[in-house]
Amino acid sequence: MLSTYISNIILVSTIQLTIVLIVTASIFLVFIAIAIIKMYKLKAENKRLLDNSFYKTELDKSYQDFTDGHLYDNNN
Repeated sequence: MLSTYISNIILVSTIQLTIVLIVTASIFLVFIAIAIIKMYKLKAENKRLLDNSFYKTELDKSYQDFTDGHLYDNNN
């Protein structure tokens, strides 16, 4: 009698398992959606900051030849 009662408590029906899995999957889908939204917001903020950045002018400068400095002998 006691073993039958314990086995009935431990056993889970297919419907109960399905409900638990659907709820768990739904929660993870909400977390994934929040993460994707935050990723796009951070990407937009990063782009905005890079567009207004001081270093953008540094990146846009063309290459300057530094070999004409005093460390190099140009008397060849």
